[in-house]
Amino acid sequence: MQYALQFVGNRYVWGGTSLTNGIDCSGFTMQIYARYGISLPHHAASQPGYGTGFSASDAQPGDLFFYVSGSSIGHVGIYIGNGQIVHASNARTGIKISSAYYRTPICVARYLN
Repeated sequence: MQYALQFVGNRYVWGGTSLTNGIDCSGFTMQIYARYGISLPHHAASQPGYGTGFSASDAQPGDLFFYVSGSSIGHVGIYIGNGQIVHASNARTGIKISSAYYRTPICVARYLN
């Protein structure tokens, strides 16, 4: 989690893939996981299919929390423990830490064992 947390405060850019110059939510999870050899698509709604789903109450640091935007998954964040996620939130706030329950997660998935 320390690797992901070092980018808190950096810019959000829709469609971006740079952890230092601007990134969106799925780009953030894609780049963080790539560091550990896990390949994820740059699309939040596709990322759950690459992991194992389970209940949010069983979340462990490193799991991904997914949120609905409209009628489909539109946002993703990385669980860091203590009920919090780190995520590329929006253009106004950039990469930040939020409650994992600031919105109701639609699903949670694990990629690391």
